[in-house]
Amino acid sequence: MDFITQLPLSNNFDSILVVVDSFSKMAIFIPAYGTITALELAQISISHVFSKHGLPVSLVSNRGSLFVSSFWTNLCLQLKISRDISPAFHSETDGQTESINQILENYLWMYVWLASKNIKTTRPTKKLSERWLGPFEVIKKIGSNEYHLKLPEQWKSVHPVFHVSLREPVKQSSIPNRAQFLPPPALVEEQQEWKVAQVLDSKLKRGKL
Repeated sequence: MDFITQLPLSNNFDSILVVVDSFSKMAIFIPAYGTITALELAQISISHVFSKHGLPVSLVSNRGSLFVSSFWTNLCLQLKISRDISPAFHSETDGQTESINQILENYLWMYVWLASKNIKTTRPTKKLSERWLGPFEVIKKIGSNEYHLKLPEQWKSVHPVFHVSLREPVKQSSIPNRAQFLPPPALVEEQQEWKVAQVLDSKLKRGKL
C-alpha cells in the first residue's frame, strides 16, 4: 500500500493510493489527494478494498505519517490486521507496489495541445497555420496557471513555459484502436516534411500518373 502524489489536479484529486495483492498481484488504484487524513485513508480503504475483497491478513506500507499514525494503528489492531512497515530504501517487502507504481507513472504522463497564436510557423499567413500544435508532454506544473512543456529540439528559441489558457488536454479517442494523434513532422531546411506511409489510390491524367 503506497501513494503516488503531486499529480496534475483531476476532479479535485492529485494523488493515487496503490494497493497490490501480494498473492494474485492484482492492483487497485484509488483516487486521493495529498492532504488526506488517517480517517479518510481508512474510509477509502474500506469502501474500495475491504468491502469488496475482504479483510487482509497483513498490510505492507512505507513509513509515511498516515501509516504509522495512532488511528491507523488502532484500526488495524481492531480488525486483526498485522502491519509490516517497509524500510526507507524499498526492500523486497514492498517491491511489488514499487514496480506497479513505476508502471502506472509511465501511463500518467500528460500530453496537451498548444495554441499556435504566439508561435511563428512556416505557413505563409497566420490564417493558414494550425490552431493547435503538438501534442507535447507536460514536464511539470508551475504554480496554478503555468505548465512546462517538452518542446521539439528545433524550438530552442521558444520559452517552454506556457499559461494554462494556451493549452488543451489531449483526450482519449472513443473509437477503438484509433491513433490519438499524428507524429510531429521532420524539418528539412526549416520546412516541415512528412514521410508517406502508404499510397491509397492513384489517378492517370492524359496517360500520366
